[in-house]
Amino acid sequence: MLRVAVIGSGPAGIYAAGALAQHGDVLVDVIDRLPSPYGLVRYGVAPDHPKIQSISRTLEKIFEDPAVRFLGNIEVGTHIDIEDLHRFYDGLIFAHGASVDRRLAIPGEDLPGSTSATEFVAWYCGHPDAPPDGFTLDARSVAVIGMGNVALDVTRMLAKSADELRTTDLPEHVLDALAASQVEDIHLIGRRGPAQAKFTTKELRELGDLTNADVLVDPRDLELDEASELMRTNDPLLRRNVEVMQAWAARTPEGRPRRVHVRFLLRPVEVLGTDRVSGLRVEHTRLDERGNATGTGELSDIDAQLVLRSVGYRGLPVHGVPFDETTGVIPNAGGRVLRDDAVAPGEYVAGWIKRGPTGVIGTNKHDANETVAALLADASALPLAPVRDPDAVLELLRERGVRVVTWQGWRAIELTEARLGQAQGRQRAKIADREAMLRAASDGPGPEQG
Repeated sequence: MLRVAVIGSGPAGIYAAGALAQHGDVLVDVIDRLPSPYGLVRYGVAPDHPKIQSISRTLEKIFEDPAVRFLGNIEVGTHIDIEDLHRFYDGLIFAHGASVDRRLAIPGEDLPGSTSATEFVAWYCGHPDAPPDGFTLDARSVAVIGMGNVALDVTRMLAKSADELRTTDLPEHVLDALAASQVEDIHLIGRRGPAQAKFTTKELRELGDLTNADVLVDPRDLELDEASELMRTNDPLLRRNVEVMQAWAARTPEGRPRRVHVRFLLRPVEVLGTDRVSGLRVEHTRLDERGNATGTGELSDIDAQLVLRSVGYRGLPVHGVPFDETTGVIPNAGGRVLRDDAVAPGEYVAGWIKRGPTGVIGTNKHDANETVAALLADASALPLAPVRDPDAVLELLRERGVRVVTWQGWRAIELTEARLGQAQGRQRAKIADREAMLRAASDGPGPEQG
């Protein structure tokens, strides 16, 4: 039996495990540093998007295959290193994603009140690494920098009332913070124009359907230059997006409790403040012949006590694994890891840490299949791991005091979350505290739960 470890239990890692299991004669351990699987499906999808969250129901079927094990609460590079893994597994697939944000690199970016949308999303999704008191939402005005779907999610979550979100699986401390929110204005800011925004039309329309906030757009911001007009004409998605925003611009504000200001052609140049954020300075831009934003020299200040940047993700290195600091990915050729430009036997990569943070959840399936095909093509030449007992890796982790969470342990966490939710009149309430998750895992059925 070929033994493979997949590091990371987001969609890319799980799809890779599923493809390997379908091949037969392969045993797969999916290893994650969190006690829970699913990666950004659990900790990145907005809680008011249950249909996207339900992808986890499809992914869980892969873990029901006897050839696939989930081993959570294990940090590769800390609890176990790459040399250890090569002792137990014939192949390694790194699929740990791109978990940190890109920065703006402008003055004042590190002031209290200036942070990443990544951290805000982790907080409201109940990520164990996010401090419960990380956001108090006492800001009257918030600037959200970015023109992708994550920026839309963040804006929508800030604009909605706690009552609108009370049926979701938000942790209780997040609901409490949203109920006490002082936010009145949210400025959604893009460096380029509406034709260059990366929104999907469905998410854009959701913003316009808010009952707790007026969406405000200056019609002048929707005027397109010749190149943008050509893009709009040739791209049905862009055409629909511009039409949605034009409809917003024609609306009469209804005096709702909150206001969302959608603003284009503004480039952040400085986060203002001394002890904490008091505003955002932006430079007005124009588009050059290539559609890139260039500064005009005209500056404006936006009132803001909270600045959230949503300008992309990047991967993090794992000790002992090659990493390209420029691109934020593991160097690879078609999924085969490269060390000093040569293929590293038995090492592979899938997902965002392979190709960068592009595509949607489904994109990872094709990506994972490419990587698995490379691994299986190499199978006869892989250096076999000297330790063949599947439980030997668990023994090593026990000796090191690691509280491993298996699939049975995760099921126990799920059951506890369902009970918490039912007690609050909803279907489920996420547990955000790692220790509480580990206690729930230990109380459930099954071995090796710590």
